[in-house]
Amino acid sequence: MVEKEEAGGGISEEEAAQYDRQIRLWGLEAQKRLRASRVLLVGMKGLGAEIAKNLILAGVKGLTMLDHEQVSPEDPGAQFLIRTGSIGRNRAEASLERAQNLNPMVDVKVDTENIEKKPESFFTQFDAVAPVLSCLLTLPLDSSRPFGFVYLLELRSTLFVCLTCCSRDVIVKVDQICHKNSIKFFTGDVFGYHGYTFANLGEHEFVEEKTKVAKVSQGIEDGPDTKRAKLDSSETTMVKKKVVFCPVKEALEVDWRSEKVKAALKRTTSDYFLLQVLLKFRTDKGRDPGSETYGEDSESLLQIRNDVLDSLGVSPDLLPEDFVRYCFSEMAPVCAVVGGILAQEIVKALSQRDPPHNNFFFFDGIKGSGIVECLGPK
Repeated sequence: MVEKEEAGGGISEEEAAQYDRQIRLWGLEAQKRLRASRVLLVGMKGLGAEIAKNLILAGVKGLTMLDHEQVSPEDPGAQFLIRTGSIGRNRAEASLERAQNLNPMVDVKVDTENIEKKPESFFTQFDAVAPVLSCLLTLPLDSSRPFGFVYLLELRSTLFVCLTCCSRDVIVKVDQICHKNSIKFFTGDVFGYHGYTFANLGEHEFVEEKTKVAKVSQGIEDGPDTKRAKLDSSETTMVKKKVVFCPVKEALEVDWRSEKVKAALKRTTSDYFLLQVLLKFRTDKGRDPGSETYGEDSESLLQIRNDVLDSLGVSPDLLPEDFVRYCFSEMAPVCAVVGGILAQEIVKALSQRDPPHNNFFFFDGIKGSGIVECLGPK
């Protein structure tokens, strides 16, 4: 572990060399925030491995990987941190060695307790210290210093939580705890060719870089050349903005029966309703659809589709019956895309720069495309 630091909270020469490319990308002050953050990652399957890899390489202060499950024969297909011959071991412990080797400057630890057994105090205790929770929770330790372009923002300690591999009840419960305690919340999962992320950042302030409009001198005639001069300005300015997020429970309980909402139904991706079906399956069965029980699980998914979509007030035809063919297991390429997006959103929220995804991101591996959806009571 590298512990040497510059006086006053700067970064060491070794860290500056290690993180040179990303410092050029998002700035020194954002990197300082990352290096002062500790993360608790819950759920070390394929998506969890991608998130862990991205955050460790980004240079967080420390990462705790929490998972109470054992390595299954299916896990190594998408979970690249697990070594061959690890079946039967705890998933987090089996991931530790390779995760630590990614970046020796990050303190990587393991927690083998079930997240469902954690009391509310487990989440709120991080107000004074750095660790994080569920898929992710970060706390910048040095919030007293100015952050360059973030002068306009109020500087304060910030917590992040991100969940994977959790039931809908656990997701809703943890989000409510986070919302009450002003903790930034993320969750995400991958089901076969499909993946999603969700964010609840509460009232989130950020700054966005905008191109300045060039002032035209008096006496210059109006015309195409004048308009081009206005748009071609190389000067930029930082604009402060704020966005408000809704809890995940409200985002999942939209009433699609009202006329106003029905107008938005045509523009809403069917992956939103697929997520509802898969979360219901996980709640009922205590697991995700498995290839070994494909026939039985396919029938269950179709029945759940009918029940869930009917309760939401939409036609089951929104999800054609062949959807069951594409939501089994974790696909490594889908984990890579969704894990990259989720880690990117965490870095953006931490640095308070650039607009965050509000509030869902859905990825369809069959089409090879993703979409951001803002869904909730309004």
